[in-house]
Amino acid sequence: MDWYMAVLKRYAEFSGRARRREYWMFVLINFLIGCGLGVIGALVHGLSFLSWLYSLAVLVPSIAVSVRRLHDTGRSGWWLLIGLIPLIGFIVLIVFLATDGEPGDNEYGPNPKSSVVEGAPA
Repeated sequence: MDWYMAVLKRYAEFSGRARRREYWMFVLINFLIGCGLGVIGALVHGLSFLSWLYSLAVLVPSIAVSVRRLHDTGRSGWWLLIGLIPLIGFIVLIVFLATDGEPGDNEYGPNPKSSVVEGAPA
């Protein structure tokens, strides 16, 4: 849960780098919360809007952590747009997001594995 909160604290920060663990833990917790809200919406007829509201609330943090994750692999955040290409783009994007970050510093900042980033869990 610390990784999730760390991403939310840096919700609109598109600069810097994000570790794989930070990104994938955010995705996992987002998925679980979305599933939970979907179940609640299905059980309680009037609350089906909750999952849409949650998705809208985490849209900017999701984009920001994805851009920082791409920065960690040495790619520009604009590579996120490759996901708009049907099927192939999504697969390529998943590979980019799952790739280990560049060792040492790169043009987007210091390696998050070797430095303590303010607000991120150790």
